[in-house]
Amino acid sequence: MSKQIFLTKQGLDELKKEFSGLVNQKRPLVVQRVTKAREMGDLTENTEYTTAREELNMLDGRIEELEQILSKAQVIKVNNSNNSAKQVDLGCKVTLMVNGEHHVYSVVGEWEADPLEKKISHSSPLGKALLGKKKGDQIEIEAPAGKIVYEIKKIH
Repeated sequence: MSKQIFLTKQGLDELKKEFSGLVNQKRPLVVQRVTKAREMGDLTENTEYTTAREELNMLDGRIEELEQILSKAQVIKVNNSNNSAKQVDLGCKVTLMVNGEHHVYSVVGEWEADPLEKKISHSSPLGKALLGKKKGDQIEIEAPAGKIVYEIKKIH
């Protein structure tokens, strides 16, 4: 994981909170479970020990992943002013017209992308197509169902 990671301030805060919770609360509890299970005796037939070790390994993997993300994170400046942005960039919201309906998306880094929350990654096909575009521009995205045409109505 050598490339820079873009996060909003909110996304960074959420990852820091998750990291802190894993390191300071969840991991000590799982280590305690491993210790108790180890004290039960024969480890070859001790499913509690095996389960706790597997959980600890997964937890340590996530902690390591979060450490790497946090060390490479760059906070995206979100345009909170009342003035509309001139072009689509990381951290902005954009109102798009597609098939006669308006949809508002936030353009975020890969680690924050969540289609259900209408947060699209800057590296997704739609995100890539939107970057640098201006109000009134139209973009076409090739989708499995065919081409989808989006018109940028507002950048905020």
